[in-house]
Amino acid sequence: MYVEFNSNPCKRSTGDCVIRAISKILGITWKQAYVELTEQGLKDCDIISSNEVWGNFLKNNGFKRYIIPDTCPNCYTVKDFCRDHPYGEYILATGNHVIAVIDGNYFDAWDSGNEVPIFYFKR
Repeated sequence: MYVEFNSNPCKRSTGDCVIRAISKILGITWKQAYVELTEQGLKDCDIISSNEVWGNFLKNNGFKRYIIPDTCPNCYTVKDFCRDHPYGEYILATGNHVIAVIDGNYFDAWDSGNEVPIFYFKR
């Protein structure tokens, strides 16, 4: 389920998770994702890591946002989400991290499978 993925040209893995996830899900380079998110941030007058900015960017690219029910707030993990969603393209958001999921696999610079997602976008 976990696939190591880091599109950051300098292989950094902190502070740019939304850029890495979007580059994976859209099949674009890290730099292209950065530029496109920056353009969205300029439109929204906010920083690119803001949930509103990257959320608007995803909505403009055909994604819809969904909330994960709070029935088990600390036990439903990224791994669980992947098992429950074996097909499709998703961006998962935890309280402080963003992860790309494609066909039941999660793509990240580190194994974030035990993180707890709060909401997701689906295309």
